[in-house]
Amino acid sequence: MPANLLPVRAEVPPRAGDGRHKAGHDDGVAGHDGGRWLHDGGRLLVLALLLALAAPVAWAEVPAHKPTPLHPPRHTPSREAHRSAVRLPIPPIPPTTQPAPATASAAPVVKPPEQDPNKGAVTGLPVPRFVSLRADIVNLRAGPGTRYPIDWVYKRAGMPVEILREFDVWRLVETPDGEKGWMHEATLVGRRDVIVTGGQQALRAGASDSARPVAELEPGVIAHLLSCAAAATWCRVEVGDYRGWLPRLDFWGTLPDEAINP
Repeated sequence: MPANLLPVRAEVPPRAGDGRHKAGHDDGVAGHDGGRWLHDGGRLLVLALLLALAAPVAWAEVPAHKPTPLHPPRHTPSREAHRSAVRLPIPPIPPTTQPAPATASAAPVVKPPEQDPNKGAVTGLPVPRFVSLRADIVNLRAGPGTRYPIDWVYKRAGMPVEILREFDVWRLVETPDGEKGWMHEATLVGRRDVIVTGGQQALRAGASDSARPVAELEPGVIAHLLSCAAAATWCRVEVGDYRGWLPRLDFWGTLPDEAINP
């Protein structure tokens, strides 16, 4: 029986009177009251049995009371729902179309002027051209910058070199022995000097093989170039206190058919 149902107990009412008992009349009354009490008690007993039998069914039908949480549970999607959401097809992005620019408002394309291959990109002077070393120690580097290694060190002031290219303050040069590298412009000077090549050469008083020799020049001697006509085979040079003529083929430091004016 559930805890919240109390058993029905039939209580016998107390008899009224003074406690005195009479044999005839009292017994009849007592018998009449006792029968009614039994009749009423039987009805109460049957009612109590019915309630006791019906109580389990009623309790079975009533759901158990659950405590209400203070905060509602957070909804967490299942893994399958997450997977299905990932597999949803992505609608294609429509291509964006931009109107073509109007030809009337388009800015004209300005082409940079083409670099003359016969002129230096920095100075505008002719390239190739010959210059001379300004100092007694000049570094020949592998590239146009101090971060590039030094390939050779030339210790000959006045030695001619041929400039092939210009980049900022650096000049790509070729030396008389055929080496190529970069020298700083500050180590070069525009003075025109030449270097004697081949064997011993005669510096002559005139531009002919029959002219009087003025001096004998050893290979590697540096001479200052005074003048040389275009396509001429002889040029006038100066070596120390001596001046004379030297065949163009006997020194290095001029372009073919180049004219040097005094």
